[in-house]
Amino acid sequence: MSRRFEEVDWQQTAWGEISLRRRLEPSLLVDVYEVKLGEEFLMSSLFTVAEIELARLGLAAVEGEHLDVVVGGLGLGYTALAALEDKRVCTVTVVEALAPVISWHERRLLPDTAALTLDPRTTLLEGDFFALAREGAGFGSAPGLLHAVLLDIDHTPHHVLHPSHADLYTHEGLERLAARLHPGGVFALWSDDPPEESFIALLASVFADAAGHEVTFANPLTGGRSSNTVYVATTSSTHPAPHGIRPS
Repeated sequence: MSRRFEEVDWQQTAWGEISLRRRLEPSLLVDVYEVKLGEEFLMSSLFTVAEIELARLGLAAVEGEHLDVVVGGLGLGYTALAALEDKRVCTVTVVEALAPVISWHERRLLPDTAALTLDPRTTLLEGDFFALAREGAGFGSAPGLLHAVLLDIDHTPHHVLHPSHADLYTHEGLERLAARLHPGGVFALWSDDPPEESFIALLASVFADAAGHEVTFANPLTGGRSSNTVYVATTSSTHPAPHGIRPS
């Protein structure tokens, strides 16, 4: 049996101290991996259902083959790995702002998602997703037009990790992001709060279709159930590519 607690990695970043911890969960007798930024818990391998559903619900809304996908936020890797399970996916570019998080995966410190970096379709890109989306220059080597963008960085559209993220969740910010998608492309977003009708309406003002899916899952710590939200918004199947952008 593993030790009850271990700090697997700790590094200083521009956002503060980030750490990867492993602990034995006594109620389940399983190892749980957790990420903290300063004193704030960001994610846990005990709760991954909604992160996986972010990829599954998002890609289920995309028609066609040979899909190019960008994942905003690497975290523990569950969203990106779930995207790779879709056999239609050709490329997954994962944009992560914090180099230590990328290094955890490159060193394969997370056993559940160790296969992520072994898949040749995967590219881990160190960068600011929001800045790249704002600048419109693309996401590294990813094609200029994408079939899906799956985003899991902020707690909710209104509770952001950094003030510079807030402009994405506006009409103008969402328009810029929609311009990076193929006709019929999808933007999917994870949120810690229940579905918000006001945000669904905002998505619908930019995209052809928008919905908020409540994802429920068992919570072994409370003995009850918890939930997150996955928003899925789809561009028109006939919308033209923006000037200067061509499908790759």
